[in-house]
Amino acid sequence: MVTTKVNHQPEVIEAVIIRFVGDSGDGMQLTGTQFSDTSAMFGNDIATFPNYPAEIRAPQGSLYGVSGFQVHIGSVEISTPGDTVDLLVAMNPAGLKTNLQAVKPGHTIIVDTDAFTRKNLEKAQYDSNPLEDGSLENYRVIEVTMTSLTKEALKDIEGLDNKSITRSKNMFALGMVYWMYDRSTEHTIEFFKKKFKTKPHIIEANTKVLNSGFYFAETLELIPNAYSISPAKMNPGIYRVIMGNTATAWGFLAAAEKSGLELFLGSYPITPATDILHELVKHKHFGVKAFQAEDEIAGISSAIGASFAGDLAITTTSGPGLALKGEALGLAMMIELPLVVVNVQRGGPSTGLPTKTEQSDLLQALYGRNGESPVIVIAASTPSNCFDYAYEAAKLTLEHMTPVILLTDGYIANGSAPWKIKSVSQMPEIKVNTINEATENWHPYDRDEDTLARNWAIPGTVGLEHRVGGLEKDRVSGNVSYVPENHEYMTKIRAEKIKRVQKYVPEIETEFANEGDLLVIGWGGTYGSLHSAVKQINEEGYSTIGFAHFNYINPLPKNTEEVLKRFKKIVVCELNNGQFANVLRMNFNGLYILQFNKVQGLPFGNNELIQKFKQLVK
Repeated sequence: MVTTKVNHQPEVIEAVIIRFVGDSGDGMQLTGTQFSDTSAMFGNDIATFPNYPAEIRAPQGSLYGVSGFQVHIGSVEISTPGDTVDLLVAMNPAGLKTNLQAVKPGHTIIVDTDAFTRKNLEKAQYDSNPLEDGSLENYRVIEVTMTSLTKEALKDIEGLDNKSITRSKNMFALGMVYWMYDRSTEHTIEFFKKKFKTKPHIIEANTKVLNSGFYFAETLELIPNAYSISPAKMNPGIYRVIMGNTATAWGFLAAAEKSGLELFLGSYPITPATDILHELVKHKHFGVKAFQAEDEIAGISSAIGASFAGDLAITTTSGPGLALKGEALGLAMMIELPLVVVNVQRGGPSTGLPTKTEQSDLLQALYGRNGESPVIVIAASTPSNCFDYAYEAAKLTLEHMTPVILLTDGYIANGSAPWKIKSVSQMPEIKVNTINEATENWHPYDRDEDTLARNWAIPGTVGLEHRVGGLEKDRVSGNVSYVPENHEYMTKIRAEKIKRVQKYVPEIETEFANEGDLLVIGWGGTYGSLHSAVKQINEEGYSTIGFAHFNYINPLPKNTEEVLKRFKKIVVCELNNGQFANVLRMNFNGLYILQFNKVQGLPFGNNELIQKFKQLVK
């Protein structure tokens, strides 16, 4: 029975963390994305974390088939999707079981009771119904016959089969959450109109269910009142919510525009990098040439060919694909051609955890090729700055004539955050080493005095004919050379070229403390979790804890050792077994470097980090 209640003014709160979970066919990603986009339109700062099952279509109701979407919105700075959640929306028993531990005691769980059948409870390995056995007494549980109410709302709409009606229940849940957090339904209704403009009955159905959920929550006694979260104070500008993979694609588009080159992508689809290919295919009007190859080797080889012909060439992959690209990447390094390899890291080894995040490809990026084969390695650290580091990767590869590996990971690639839209005119200049005509005494491996980058002679230009290949070359002519001293010279010059990049990357800076008892170090996609934890512990009075985050891995910033020596203890936090910690040990002898590692396919949690940092300073 639902009793009408008197509405109260919404309670103002700073932030909330919400997680939507259900079967992979329940539309949890769409539900979470719509809530995120609506909150961003309102002006909240946000961070999101989609969590997909690895199977394309896992058995319905199974524990490993649960799909989730977590969103953290606030009127304050939001740098992570959050740790424990304030509200869990569980569309079935499996979603409840696999996510209950993330809910804060005393906080809210919304469940679709229609899904808690004996069959579904057995699939979720429940011995008894958690809605009846008292196991949820520490939470505020809102039981809703969501599927039944959705069917009731749509009983008069023609043209809908039972499957389409049932699939609309996610909009009922979204409508409830919109009311609870003082959100408008208008943005989502406009989304329906655009997405289903040729299917008016689908627009009508989704709109009706969304509004039904909204008004149901308004009349539900179990929800005492709505909550209001004010817009965040952000720097003036035009913002949009952007996913990391989309930002990566756009960064390359900007670099191509700035450099005056056409963009070529040679790629083979692989989770979680494929969205970069999907995004770039949409932009042929910008001169993008996207080639979906038959395998990883063909993907990178086609990109090398495009680079030889004068394009800004990139290839995208994840860990297993990077392994397959190793030989060709060594070829690009040997020829000294510009090439960007994007590695969106995932759980490994082998197929591993394709939809989960990890940072375990660092040593592969640094050393995963035969011979002395150094390349530039950089890493993005947030969904939005994937744009900046894609642009930076393109700038470095073009200006230094050597391959660049750009590391992101599934956490930031699939996550989203507000991004301040930039103009290409605001981006740093990109110097291209192309020469268009032969000069007297020209040689293909003449080098710039500062960068040691060779010139880029485009095939077909009269007088610039030259040889390329994987065999060792003469230091000047580029012809094949087996002279021992020449091979040693070329080995050292390729290493020195990477080392000199150090002059062109920014120095590392610490946050919160410049010296003290503990320096927390991270790299890549752990930035949000680490920054948030160090900020919180400083606010608690631990003012001698600093934070340094690395985006440039090879070469390291030139002041790295000087910064590390300012602190009594150093702890490197990464989602692997200590790869970057070992890189620092190899480069800086005599420093006592501690590790804090997690290899669970999940990002760091705020509480576990704070507990570790307090333990270290004690």
